[in-house]
Amino acid sequence: MIYMSFKFRKGCLLFAVFSAALVFAALTSSCRTPEQYKEDADNEVYKIINEKWNDKFGIKANYEIVNTEPNYTIIKEMVPSSGVLSLRDAVAIATKYSRDYQNQKESLYQSALGLTLVRYNYARQWFGTVDVEYTRSFNPSTEQEDDVLAESSVGVSRTSIFSNGMRIGTSLAVDWARFLTGDPQTSLGSVLNATLEAPILGAGAGKTAWENLTQSERNVLYQVRNFNRYRQTFVTQIISAYYAVLQQRERVNISELSYNRLKDSTNRLNMEVEVGQRPQYDADEAKQNMLDAENNLVSDKRNYAQVLDSFKIRLSIPTDANITLDQNELKALEQIGVGILDFSEDEAIQIALEQRLDLFNIRDELDDASRQLALAAEGLGTQLNLNAGANAASDAPTDFTRIQFNEGNYSIGASADLPFNRKAERNAYARALIGFNQSQRSYDDAVENVKLDVRAAYRNLAETAESYRIQKLSLELALRRNDRERLMLEYGQGTVRLLMESEDAIVSAQNSVMNALIAHIISKMNFYRDIGLLQVKPDGMWEQKTNGNS
Repeated sequence: MIYMSFKFRKGCLLFAVFSAALVFAALTSSCRTPEQYKEDADNEVYKIINEKWNDKFGIKANYEIVNTEPNYTIIKEMVPSSGVLSLRDAVAIATKYSRDYQNQKESLYQSALGLTLVRYNYARQWFGTVDVEYTRSFNPSTEQEDDVLAESSVGVSRTSIFSNGMRIGTSLAVDWARFLTGDPQTSLGSVLNATLEAPILGAGAGKTAWENLTQSERNVLYQVRNFNRYRQTFVTQIISAYYAVLQQRERVNISELSYNRLKDSTNRLNMEVEVGQRPQYDADEAKQNMLDAENNLVSDKRNYAQVLDSFKIRLSIPTDANITLDQNELKALEQIGVGILDFSEDEAIQIALEQRLDLFNIRDELDDASRQLALAAEGLGTQLNLNAGANAASDAPTDFTRIQFNEGNYSIGASADLPFNRKAERNAYARALIGFNQSQRSYDDAVENVKLDVRAAYRNLAETAESYRIQKLSLELALRRNDRERLMLEYGQGTVRLLMESEDAIVSAQNSVMNALIAHIISKMNFYRDIGLLQVKPDGMWEQKTNGNS
């Protein structure tokens, strides 16, 4: 800091006040708006995220936060004019406007935002300060005097930390009081300061600061992985929810067709009763089944409306929005059918161990715990640091090129802390050792759980494929049985009860086929998610990515 004292007479006081006012006005007029600060933060944060984002995590998309609350006026621009929302449309809206997805993006943003401050503390920093104090003194025996005391400095400083713990601090300062007064006689010299601290033994100097910086950098990487893992899970959930709505809508269709068939059968039986071809109890039994089917239809419609509204909320679409989902998506699934995996269960497990982003994080957290344990162990012994310093100034007028290094002050020495009292360090080491052991167990447990997830997903995929095949056969049998019962009833050889039972069998088989088909596609997505090969595309849809280490 540079200190200066100025003496002004009455005529100069107004000039000093006016100059100070000009400086204040200049400083306040140069203030940036909150929007500009936010733009700077966004640029720095997204730059960090892009640095940490490995291409194998997935395509960089849908990770920038939306600063405005979405409403249907905005969202409806993504909805087709027909009001029919395709699967692709739904996923695109979800990854852009879903409230839960926004929360995840904001968590990622805040993680990188915290790193910007950590990096800033080790970067070059400009500083500038001005303190001015005005006093008036009056003595009857002397003239009145005005006195202004000013303190000012401007310059740049930087603290550099190296991986071996060496810390170097530098600063270069120069006064700027002459810019306030316009008096070149007030100019003082530039001052250069430099300090060096290097650890010889122990965990001193900048080792702890380096560890803090390292951990902050790695934490953002973990958050990027977490976000991409979340994207994979989120997309599978949205697609599952989409098919769940279609599934319920198809249940309505199946129930409606069954009700219409039963209604026709009841009407025909009533006609036969009127002409004496059937007893009344046959028509009553058919009507009872028809009423049950009508009740099921009402219930299915209510359930459909409920799941559709719930799905709208997941997409951040108002529940009163008039949209429907595209039933053609189910037809597309039927055309695709079920597939057979082209690798074994053991191969799937190996891929998961190499690809799962959450497992990468747990593995790296074990490395963090190992590194912190080693640092805590270094803190138990003798702490010896090498210290050096330099201070040099220039003659007036201010000129960085005229710093007098030959007249500077220089020092070198060492500081030692002998291990006479290491209670705090001992406790820190014990905690670090426990943390390392916990991390090791967490990693071992995570590996086994990944294997369990993959085995379960592999078996579930095989089960749903086989279930779909079985249910298709069951539906064919139910349709043939129903045709036979109708024919036999027409010829007076069947019973109404058997016809009603065959009708129930059709409804059950149709629902089972649809359930098995949807369960298979969901199982397939979950399987590729669990082995780490499900990649989210910019539009939110998924595809199988190629195998490779992340």
